[in-house]
Order: sequence, then structure tokens, then C-alpha cells
Amino acid sequence: MRLLLLITVSFFLLPVNVHSQRRKRQAPEPVIQIQDSVFHGLKWRNIGPFRGGRSVASSGVLKQPMTYYMGGTGSGIWKTTDDGITWKNVSDGFLKTGTVGAIAVSESDPNVVVAGMGEHAARGVMTSMGDGVYKSTDAGKTWKHMGLDYTRHISDVVIHPTNPDIIYVTAQGAQYGPSADRGIYRSLNGGTSWERVLFINDTTGASSLSMDMQNPRILYASMWEHRRYPWTMESGGEHSGLYKSTDGGTSWEKLKTGLPEEFGKSGISVSRANPERVFAVIEAEGTKAGVYRSDNAGEKWQQVNKNRVNVARSWYYMEIFADPQDQNIVYVLNAPVMKSIDGGKSFSNLSTPHGDNHHLWIHPNNNKIMINSNDGGANVSNNAGKSWSTQQNQSTAQFYRVITDNLVPYNVYGGQQDNSAISIASRTNDFGIDWKDWHSVAGCESAYLAFDPDNPDKIYGGCYQGIIEKWVASSNEGKSIKEYPELALGNVPADFKYRYNWNAPIISSPHDRNTIYHAGNVVFKTVDEGQSWTVISPDLTRNDKEKQGPGGGPYTNEAAGGENYNTTMY
Repeated sequence: MRLLLLITVSFFLLPVNVHSQRRKRQAPEPVIQIQDSVFHGLKWRNIGPFRGGRSVASSGVLKQPMTYYMGGTGSGIWKTTDDGITWKNVSDGFLKTGTVGAIAVSESDPNVVVAGMGEHAARGVMTSMGDGVYKSTDAGKTWKHMGLDYTRHISDVVIHPTNPDIIYVTAQGAQYGPSADRGIYRSLNGGTSWERVLFINDTTGASSLSMDMQNPRILYASMWEHRRYPWTMESGGEHSGLYKSTDGGTSWEKLKTGLPEEFGKSGISVSRANPERVFAVIEAEGTKAGVYRSDNAGEKWQQVNKNRVNVARSWYYMEIFADPQDQNIVYVLNAPVMKSIDGGKSFSNLSTPHGDNHHLWIHPNNNKIMINSNDGGANVSNNAGKSWSTQQNQSTAQFYRVITDNLVPYNVYGGQQDNSAISIASRTNDFGIDWKDWHSVAGCESAYLAFDPDNPDKIYGGCYQGIIEKWVASSNEGKSIKEYPELALGNVPADFKYRYNWNAPIISSPHDRNTIYHAGNVVFKTVDEGQSWTVISPDLTRNDKEKQGPGGGPYTNEAAGGENYNTTMY
């Protein structure tokens, strides 16, 4: 009887249990939803440092003293109305890209400001392309996109002195490949439509444009054959040249007499004081490079100066500016600013707040008033460059990357372009974060930084060419600890013992913060603060010897190391 009762109960329970298991197997897995509403309330705040970053474009306003515009590389358009004491961004919310290659203000209507996007200093690292032209008709309060979207890198904007509807734009074009969107463009209707009036081929762009302000139909242009590869910079060839137009850009004549048959990048400037005098700075082979001058409006040229300072690292500079009031004064911008007072025959250094100079605007009616753009920002002078306004008030710095420690409040570390690596406080107990709350640490602009985040006393920082430094915060001392010290500047990577990327990685082990790794074409390890290093990997690159030659050519080698190839990075 008990057996029969057990069988009967099991009969009723079994289907329920089986059905329950079947239902359990068919049930869909629950969807995991992460609620990140807390993060939506976070807002960005600027912690500095207020140490200016690279600018390649700036302009004053003819009839408005103390008013200037600056174009930043990544930071948009800035305006000052007090001679550079304070700067205000006027382009946020209007631009689709942040890097300004050229900016001009109409002399006849100061409300008209035109900006060309994409910097013209064709760096292999930290160079940003643009999306054409923007225009303001209310002195920078609002901006409207005016086309030329694919010109990528714009070197000059020139506005007719009495008719602001006539605008010229020089487009260098794409750096890494052929493109038809390059050359000289003209608009006769304020930028509503554009006509390409000078085009050579799809690898030759326009690097400079100068207008005869006494006769605006006369234009002088520099055309530059160039192409960048990850491992080298090709600057120059048979298609580079100087051109002149006497009909407002409708037709052009190539200038030849007295010039090198072939050359690289060039800049050109016609004197406002004497339109017969035209200056050019030209990258060319050997002693053919230098400053050239024409005293008959470009018909014939003569080389007046061969100083290599004026043509060094040509693809990055080659800017020349004739003084608007004195035909014998001319400025050449390179790593330093060079000034001549004898028509270009000799030059002397004009001190500026920062090196790597890219632009100079001089007031047409007072040549003591000027604004200069360089890798540290923009600076104003009212005494022809004897003194300049500060760059320590411009929040325009470019940082390669950042890392933080675990202190409270935490600090932020990073390498600023063409400057030092720094540590800056994330907050303070006084009225803000200022100059006293940040300081330089190990490494330079391209630094990866590594340290113990709980005790960041010893900081390891890098620089280009594989330089690595240990810096001790408690003693404010640092020293180089590179694995195999060698002079790399100007040499070809194929001859290096080790090859390093411009951004050579440095990390500390999360398991033992005293263990530091540094990567070239191989990975290095140290456990004794860089006193000794061990190679712990084979060559991790393709080691393609064809891509380990000079960093530039055919006339100018690029020595800094941005083109070092077959390296390791992350």
C-alpha cells in the first residue's frame, strides 16, 4: 500500500518538476543595464596651465588699436581688445574643426574676419587638418562656414583692401596624399562661391600669397610641391615655383629669372612701401637656398642672403614679411625671428617670448605695432619687437596625453607641445588654479610619464629621440637615464642602435611600481631606477630598412625624429 501511494505521488509531481526545468532552460538571460546617470552630471572645467600653445595665424585690426585675433592649433579663434592683456575665445560653438591656419581682417570693414582652417606647418605629429573657410561679419561674435571643405590645410587668407567681398585663399591641400583641392582660390562675393584660379597638380599646393596693396590686382604666390609619409617629408621638386598675377588672379605667370630651377617650400612678400621690391625665402639645394629679392616687381631676382638660419627645417617655417613702411626692413620667421634693415643682405635675431615662429602681422601705418604667432601662442608688441605681451594668459596648450596620481586632491601630468611636461593640481583651497599650482617634471613635450600613483616622488618622463629622464620631486633634481645614449639628431634611423618613436612609451608595472618599462624597437626594463636596463624582447617591428632613411628631402633633412619609423608605440 505504501509503495502504491509513493508511485501515485511521484506521478503527480514529476510532470510539474520537468515542466519547471524546461521553463527554466527557455527563460532569456536578464539584460544587464548600467546606470551611469551619476556621470551625466559631471562637467568639464579648465585647470590650466595658462601657458600658450602653438599658433600659426594672427592679425590686428587696422582702425581699432589694441584689438587682435589669434588662431590656435586646436583651440579655435581668440580675440583681445586690450593689447593681449586678456584673450577671449570667440569661436566655440561655431567651428567644426579647431585648428586655424590663417586669419585676416578686412582693412575697409573691421567687422569682416575670415579664417582658413588647418594649420600650414606640416608636422608629422600634432598637426590638425581643417574643413575650409569660416567668416564673421560681426567682428567675431558669430561665424559661418563658407565652403572649401576639403582644402585641409590653408596657409594664407588675403582680403582686398577696399572691397571685402574679394577674398583669396591659399590651400596647401592634403599632406599624405594627392588631392585636387589645393592651389589659389578666389571669391568675388564674400565667400558665397569660390573659383580656383591657380592649380599646378594634385601634389602641389599654395604656401604663401602676397598682394600689392597699392594695386590689388597684382598678386604674388608661392607654390609648393610636397607630400608627407610617416617615415619622411618630401618637400620640393620641379613643380614648386613663384607666380605673379596682374589681373586679380585670373591669369598667372611663373617667375624664373634669377631663381633656382627647382626648389622646395617658399614664402613671398611684396613691400607696401615700394611695390617694385619683392622678397622671397626659398628652400633649395645647398647654397641656392636663402633670401631672394626682386627690385622690378618680380621680373628678375637675386639671392641676397644664404644664412642657413633663414631656411632651416623648411617645411615647418619659410615665412617672410616685408615691412609696410620701410622697403629695407624685412623679417624672416624660423625657429628665431630674423630681421634685416638693409634689404635682406644681413640679418640679426629679434627676440620673441617663444621659439618656432610662424606668422607676423605689422600695422600698415605704424610698423612698431605688430603681433607674432609661434609655438607658444601669440604676443603683441608696440615697439617693433623690443618687448612683447605675455603668453602666460592663453589656455591654448596642446597636450599629447595625461595621467593622474592618487593623491587627494589628485594631480594631472602631461607633456605640452613644444614645452615641458608638467604636473598641475586638480583643485586648490584658494581662488583658483594658477602659476603656483603647477611645475615642470621629467621629460618634454612628447612625454609618456610613469610613477607610483600613491607616492609620485620619482617620475620617469620621455622626450623625442628616445630620451628618458628620472626626476625626483623631493629634491627637484633630474638626470638622463637613456638606455644607450647616442647623438641621433640628423642621423638616419637605420644607423641607430635602437629606434624610438616620437612618442616612445614609458609605463610602471602595476605589480611593482619600481619596475619601469620603456619601448623603442625593443622593450627595455629597469628595476633600479634606470641605473641599468635589460632588453626583454626581440625587435617588435618590421625593421624595414627602406623606411629608415633621412627624415626629409630632397633638399632639407628633418633631424628632430618625428619621422623615425619601425618603432613601438601604444
